Amino acid sequence: MTIKIRILLVDDQYLIREGIASLLELEEAVEVVGMAVNGKDAIAKALDLKPHIILMDVRMPEMNGVEATAQIRQALPTCQIIMLTTFDDEEFIVQSLLAGAYGYLMKDIPPQDLVQAIKLAHAGVYQLAPEVAGKLVGALKSKQESATKPKIEVPLTARELDVLKLLAKGTTNKGIAQALNVSEGTVKNHVSNILMRLDLKDRTQAAIYAVEHGLN
Repeated sequence: MTIKIRILLVDDQYLIREGIASLLELEEAVEVVGMAVNGKDAIAKALDLKPHIILMDVRMPEMNGVEATAQIRQALPTCQIIMLTTFDDEEFIVQSLLAGAYGYLMKDIPPQDLVQAIKLAHAGVYQLAPEVAGKLVGALKSKQESATKPKIEVPLTARELDVLKLLAKGTTNKGIAQALNVSEGTVKNHVSNILMRLDLKDRTQAAIYAVEHGLN
């Protein structure tokens, strides 16, 4: 029997929550196990329900999605969080990813694409809407260009730098393995080394680090 991906929906708008839940209930691979109305509610529900994936709104009363994401990822590091919002502000995007979100998608995403994003996040692949990816790169490049500090030497091997550059483009382990003509196991080892040496939590922070240091 195939284990369904357990989903927690977090949105302060009733119609949005119910609409997304209705769409996801049509998919055999996923199961909506709960819904929350704000960040505080999301933390309590996440700790109780232990979902695999959380679809998290950004702007909500009492506690926003960014703060909730940071706290949930701290308590439940295996739970992947996808921001699902109408706001594509650069500040929200960067803050969400730094908080540990595994994706940043817009609410006008087609249902089949949302389901695919959920499956990929569950498999460890982060997702960015195309317009979001462009704004993220632009924001980080602007930050890099305006910085007055000299660039710090990156403590990675040449092959690890190659892997990091591909991570910054959102490339999967399989894609990196094909591009570098190595096994997926070798890629996983390189990714683990990169995260350890740079003191980063996950692939998303590695991608942000790559852009900030001009390695994309």
